[in-house]
Amino acid sequence: MWPILGCVPHMLRNRPAYRWIHRLMKQLNTDIACFRLVGNSHVIAVTSPEIAREFLKKHDAVFALRPETMATCIVSKGYLTTALCPGGEQWKKMRRILASHVLSPSTMRWLLDMRNQEADNLVRYLYNQCSKNLKGDVVNVRTAAQHYPANAMRRMMFGRRYFGKGRADGGPGLEEEEHVSSFFTMLLHIYAFSVSDYFPWLKSLDLDGHRKKVCDAVKVVDKYHDPIIADRIQEWREGKKTQPEDLLDVLISLKDSNGNPLLSKDEIRAKITEIFIETVDNPYNAAEWALSEMINQPNLIEKAVEELDRVVGKDRLLQESDIPHLPYAVACAREALRLHPMAPFNVPHVSSADCTVAGYFIPKGSSVLLSRLGLGRNPNVWDDPLRFDPERHLPEGHVDLVETELRFISFTRGRRGCVGAGLGSNLTVMLLGRLLQGFTWSIPVGVEKIDLCADADSLLKATPLFAHAKPRLNPSVYMSLL
Repeated sequence: MWPILGCVPHMLRNRPAYRWIHRLMKQLNTDIACFRLVGNSHVIAVTSPEIAREFLKKHDAVFALRPETMATCIVSKGYLTTALCPGGEQWKKMRRILASHVLSPSTMRWLLDMRNQEADNLVRYLYNQCSKNLKGDVVNVRTAAQHYPANAMRRMMFGRRYFGKGRADGGPGLEEEEHVSSFFTMLLHIYAFSVSDYFPWLKSLDLDGHRKKVCDAVKVVDKYHDPIIADRIQEWREGKKTQPEDLLDVLISLKDSNGNPLLSKDEIRAKITEIFIETVDNPYNAAEWALSEMINQPNLIEKAVEELDRVVGKDRLLQESDIPHLPYAVACAREALRLHPMAPFNVPHVSSADCTVAGYFIPKGSSVLLSRLGLGRNPNVWDDPLRFDPERHLPEGHVDLVETELRFISFTRGRRGCVGAGLGSNLTVMLLGRLLQGFTWSIPVGVEKIDLCADADSLLKATPLFAHAKPRLNPSVYMSLL
């Protein structure tokens, strides 16, 4: 370790940084490690559920801050949001709005029909891809899975599926592909180890190119969002709208104690971007990985389909109200989150004071990274941790994806836990459930098995899932969607 530069030179030479951190922890045979990056900047990586629970249960109040980085500042438009906001009154304000008005149970019930429209469109789109041949056809599951949560959020937020003319078959247009791609660019860079975060005087040089990529992605999203937001604000000001019809209306119509708008235009813009970022990743990633694993183990698909046929049947489509009665489908989604997390680490927690956790001294200002990989694949917690085995979750009787004991990361917990756990669970299980219920899946002809390799620089599946799909429900179900 260098006297002034700390571990940064090693980190830059061993990219991606998360692989270097995990490799070093494995060599040291430790569940917690401290990396001094620059000066007194410390990063604490944790792979033990017991230690993770100490951080987010026993010492939750101390570790309720977020780090300030180049990417989070740009994406949150100067920390006007919730998840990316370091803390303080702005965070409290935006979290209250999320919990009470945007992601509350009553609001989610109100928007159920919009989510149902997109769940139906998912089936319609795939049916259009594979029904031209009586024996079915090979389809790109990633395209369908990636755009389903984005479509659902776009519908709930703006009351629309498409920014442009859209496609007759229900698939994404060029605008929607650009929109979603920009969010994944942000996700990959929000808490990436960027040089400028540790050497601020190099920020203008943008040596790793992170700043340009994030700025370009934000510009794309603003290009689609800003005209809609501006027009809608004007409609409310002119009295053309008086009742909320979607989440954008909810955000605009909120008032403070004096009857003035509670949120500024920039707060609305930032909050909408953050909601999309939090929505598009886990459902798609979990569903693509789960289906990939299950196609390679056909007996798992048989068990899931048997449960779906018993609970839902073949004459109607799966609904959110069915999810509590589908423990095996929920277990499949949980197993995908455990084994194939979207990101290597949870969103960082920063200590507001010196603290001792599990006997280790943690200096004030340290960034704590709970390892999604290390927790979910910890051999001291999980038998045969690299095997996809949904049945390991069944004895616990889960009806959602929340993991309170932090044996793997889904929505974390505590003050900085995800407010939208219910929505995230429903989107994920509905996506996987509709895929399994609506179609018979198999390995394409000429392919030995579905490739389960992860991308070299991320944890996403390295190649999109192309699988053979054949409609399996009563034909009238599909006809009702066309």
